[in-house]
Amino acid sequence: MGKGKINITLDKDLIEYAKIYAEKQRTSVSEIFTQFILNLKRTTEREPTEIILADPDFRESLLETISKIRSGKIKWFKYKEVF
Repeated sequence: MGKGKINITLDKDLIEYAKIYAEKQRTSVSEIFTQFILNLKRTTEREPTEIILADPDFRESLLETISKIRSGKIKWFKYKEVF
């Protein structure tokens, strides 16, 4: 599928946050928006969300976390304890 270009207007603080977030996640701002729109599309079309994870370590960690949640072997923290 070919790619196109779209221009959007955001508050400056949101632009900076998106850039910082993308850098920390080792991705691009474009990819953040792509994933957001794909999720919106899947929700709207009532398609099940697929697990699309490029990093095998992240996928393994996610599946391990899900397993711990299901088994009750995970410790939950309050919001203030995390942030």
